[in-house]
Amino acid sequence: MKKISNYINGQLTAPHSNNYIDLYDPSTGQVYAQVPDSTLIDVDAAVAAADAAFPLWSSTSVEERSRLMTRIADLIEANLERLAIAESLDNGKPIWLAKKVDIPRASSNMRFFAQAVTQFATQAHEMTNAINYTLREPLGVVGTISPWNLPLYLFTWKVAPALAAGNCVIAKPSEVTPMTAFLLSEICIEAGLPAGVFNIVHGDGLKVGAEIAKHPKIKAISFTGSTRVGAEIAKVAAPVFKKVSLEMGGKNPNIIFADCDYDKMLRTTLQSSFANQGQICLCGSRIFVERPIYEKFKKDFVAKTAALKVGHPSDDTVKIGAVVSQPHYEKVLSYIALAKEEGGTILTGGHVIHPEGYEEGWYLAPTIVEGLPHNCRTNQEEIFGPVVTIMPFDTEEEVLTYANSTVYGLSSTVWTENLSRAHRIAKKIDAGIVWINTWLLRDLRTPFGGVKNSGVGREGGFEALRFFTESKNVCIQF
Repeated sequence: MKKISNYINGQLTAPHSNNYIDLYDPSTGQVYAQVPDSTLIDVDAAVAAADAAFPLWSSTSVEERSRLMTRIADLIEANLERLAIAESLDNGKPIWLAKKVDIPRASSNMRFFAQAVTQFATQAHEMTNAINYTLREPLGVVGTISPWNLPLYLFTWKVAPALAAGNCVIAKPSEVTPMTAFLLSEICIEAGLPAGVFNIVHGDGLKVGAEIAKHPKIKAISFTGSTRVGAEIAKVAAPVFKKVSLEMGGKNPNIIFADCDYDKMLRTTLQSSFANQGQICLCGSRIFVERPIYEKFKKDFVAKTAALKVGHPSDDTVKIGAVVSQPHYEKVLSYIALAKEEGGTILTGGHVIHPEGYEEGWYLAPTIVEGLPHNCRTNQEEIFGPVVTIMPFDTEEEVLTYANSTVYGLSSTVWTENLSRAHRIAKKIDAGIVWINTWLLRDLRTPFGGVKNSGVGREGGFEALRFFTESKNVCIQF
């Protein structure tokens, strides 16, 4: 039984308690490794190492920090196959998807911020008899807490800007999917990252995540996960004025007008509904279709969804792998049952699947539900699985009411060839991201985040570098 290690002060270490948590392969439902069940003692050790490393790392030249991060990006690329297999084993997603999306994006995150920090400019303001200039200084020791759905992808999305800005990092990956973070620690050792600059403490959220969030020497928290946990972090951080960036839940609308590019819309909607088993915070789980094309869309979408192959992640022809864990599997099933109780009709899916040889794995058929009101629980609460609802609409005003009716506001997708309508909808929709005639097309320079219960703050580009730095104004009188 493989036991993975914490990464503290440049070394791979066992948890102080010597206790471990079982790690499951979603495709088989079996334990395949163990992850450290760390405690405050391990967090304290990581913070002490980071605190000691900060003076040297913060004064290291931007060019040298950039060089080391670029080296890490290169090594992620060199280990593409190994990392993709590990990501699939942990998460249940198809290996081909991890090779195409997750691991390349992790490398891109490191490479992007390695370059972005070299372009991170400050401002100057001239007065009649003085000049002001602004310094951007690293915060010190910062904490990052990342989720299980895109493990290395989102782990590096937080760690990269923090390191580039000159901070030392205490990072906690999800205890459900920690393997690629562990492999990244090995890569950092190989890359020659100085000891203590980057520390990874594995373990349960209540034991490790909570301790990171409230630790007095950790100056900021960047978190991605549920709105419930984000609210708890905000409660802890607010009284001590700790900076927080919270990327939380979503219940994203996909609005389809009759004048859309139909074939492109249909292909993309299939992807935006069920990619990564629907376990992406940006998936469009509420699909609203203008009435003139509703019946055609329903027929075509159901047919294409029913044809999606569900099976073991190692099969390159599989489109839907296993959901991440048994508790999550049971949660998604409970929402399918709820949809029926609320009067919904299951058009396709709604059942478990037992691939031959992997009958104990956590597999669900992609599911489409029709006939639910926009304000029912199924349409208001985040399911985070391969389940979508569809319903028709007649007017812009009506669909905006539907789209904006939830407590969430992360992303949205709009399909129309009418340019004026696209601008009108983009202006009025409650979301931090609006995709027009596309989905998940990301430029890493742009701000990323949500409104309402979907988040506080923005990640990406210079927004992330600003979050991980403090501004200091210097005024010099002539």
